Amino acid sequence: MKKMKISKILVLILVLSMVVAGCAAKEQPEVTAPDTSKEGSAFEGKYLVSAEYVKSFAGNDNILLIDARGVDAAKEGTVEGAIAIKWQMLAAMEGKPGDPMWGTILEPADLSEALSNLGISKDKEIIVFGAAKDGWGDEGRITWELIAAGFENVKMVDGGLASLTNAGLNIVKGAAAPIFADVAVSEINNTHNINTDALVADYESYKVVDVRADEEYEGQVLYGEAKGGHLPGAIHIKFTDLFEADGTLKSNEDVTKIFTDAGLSKNDKIVTYCTAGIRSAYMQLLLEMTGFENSYNYDESFYRWSAVNELEK
Repeated sequence: MKKMKISKILVLILVLSMVVAGCAAKEQPEVTAPDTSKEGSAFEGKYLVSAEYVKSFAGNDNILLIDARGVDAAKEGTVEGAIAIKWQMLAAMEGKPGDPMWGTILEPADLSEALSNLGISKDKEIIVFGAAKDGWGDEGRITWELIAAGFENVKMVDGGLASLTNAGLNIVKGAAAPIFADVAVSEINNTHNINTDALVADYESYKVVDVRADEEYEGQVLYGEAKGGHLPGAIHIKFTDLFEADGTLKSNEDVTKIFTDAGLSKNDKIVTYCTAGIRSAYMQLLLEMTGFENSYNYDESFYRWSAVNELEK
């Protein structure tokens, strides 16, 4: 996992490729606790804020906006002042998909260095946005990673970039440059994480949820997986089922009904997985926010399972 020279190069490239918008320094108001409610039956949860909430603190130095779609996507348009990263920058990417622990959260020392270089500080409120329904759940994966790293004030934007654009946030071409911050991660909190060995050892005690698309669940190999299919007995709840047509999340009541109609109860131990633990991280956060506390993201996910274990079709 000793790859921080590569990480530093990636961060340098990220900085050099960004368009930085200058602005005059000014006194910023204090950040208050978010009100995640909005008109109608919006989803409410501790890891979620509305676009209007973000707009109310636009330009506040106490908030760090993260575009989870990455630098290239941000070049086509992102919120002014947002930095842009990929979830992979906080994950172990040595080797190839399906290798042991590929794609899992970095160890504390390496994660501390990556977060420091990116300026993602625990002193700020971290707000992450992505492409919502039209993406891969990257904002959920980054939020999940930061929570595991001990960040207590990190949230996703309901509806992602589209909602922020519709709310009237200033959109610019290119992300802001990250500003170094001294970040220390002492340990990874695995309360909502599970690896392959732990899942295999006690498989029958979990309800396993496959959040991928229909064709993936039914056995098509689309992203270089070792073979197609799904984990034995896996319940199928698609990541995209969580959203309304406009890309915002369905209400708490509707999301809870999706889970219970699929056979989940709040007393169950639930494991979510996708191809690489991205969409499933988003799903785990939604489960947790709707009261399914004993939920775990399998971040090695289908890449690893398909390489070493049996599948169903």
